[in-house]
Amino acid sequence: MNYFTDMLKHSFKNTILLMIFLSILTAGKKTIIKMATLAPEGTDWHGMLVEMGQRWKTATNGNIILRIYPGGVVGDERDMIRKMRIGQIHAAAITTEGLSEINPDVNVYIIPMLFDDYDDVDWFRNKIGKKLEDGIKENGFTPLLWADVGWAHWFTEKPIRYPEDLKKAKIFTWAGDYKTAELWGKAGYMSVLLASIDILSGLQTGLIDAISVTPIAALASQWFGVANHMLEMKWGLLTSSIIIDNRIWNRIPSGYQKSILEIAQEIGTRHQKRHRFDDAKAIKIMKEHGLIVHPQTVEDHLFWKSYLKTWYPDIRGTFIPEEIFDQAIQLMEQRESQ
Repeated sequence: MNYFTDMLKHSFKNTILLMIFLSILTAGKKTIIKMATLAPEGTDWHGMLVEMGQRWKTATNGNIILRIYPGGVVGDERDMIRKMRIGQIHAAAITTEGLSEINPDVNVYIIPMLFDDYDDVDWFRNKIGKKLEDGIKENGFTPLLWADVGWAHWFTEKPIRYPEDLKKAKIFTWAGDYKTAELWGKAGYMSVLLASIDILSGLQTGLIDAISVTPIAALASQWFGVANHMLEMKWGLLTSSIIIDNRIWNRIPSGYQKSILEIAQEIGTRHQKRHRFDDAKAIKIMKEHGLIVHPQTVEDHLFWKSYLKTWYPDIRGTFIPEEIFDQAIQLMEQRESQ
């Protein structure tokens, strides 16, 4: 009996030693995370990613290396998702456009004119954010942080005030986003599917003449130089997340994971507090260089909100899954009644 007991103890000790040894090897192995983003070099978003990579490297003793591919060199956000799935890149800083390829539920953030301000957004995210994150995780990716990019406004070559004005324009729609193109068409609008990296040339050649983007994006990419009329209406929220492929995330030791998450979320929170209201700064700069801003009356604002509710039957169950759409509308109705 003692012989077998000693053998078991010896085997157990060897197993523990092996596990410790493997843990040390894993912790000491450098992991390169290739991350893509549409944010151009020199922008605040790119700077945030650079800082994050530097701090990850320090916190993990040089074992986690972040390699950033900015400015859309990897392609559009849908290209990023596809390349993550085949292992060419491992992570991406993307908006709802790319996130919807992983979890269509995130499209609730871009229901036109659902939110009036960031207080609405924060309230809504506290209610529904975990559900959206869980859906992303279930589909193979881990969100490291969320941060709002800004409010999308209409930038057009000719001024618009009402929906009928917009129906005369050629509207940019993300390449591959056939559901949105179909939605536009059903409502009587003209949309043009185009890669985001081709927006400027599309505007210059007349292929498109209307884009719904944040003022910061319009300024950074110089789109306002052609589409130099802006309707002062918050068409929708552009929010974003940094996600990482679970296949590489699960290979990172848990201690490193904790540090990576804490750093990402701390930087994301700080970035959001600092830049959430940069839209106004961008608009001011663009006005100094020829942008014409068209204010919206309270009556016009209410008209648009009422008009867009007529789209709900077409959005529900196609652009946005029924369950999450109904939940989002009910939540915001609850919010308005408070």
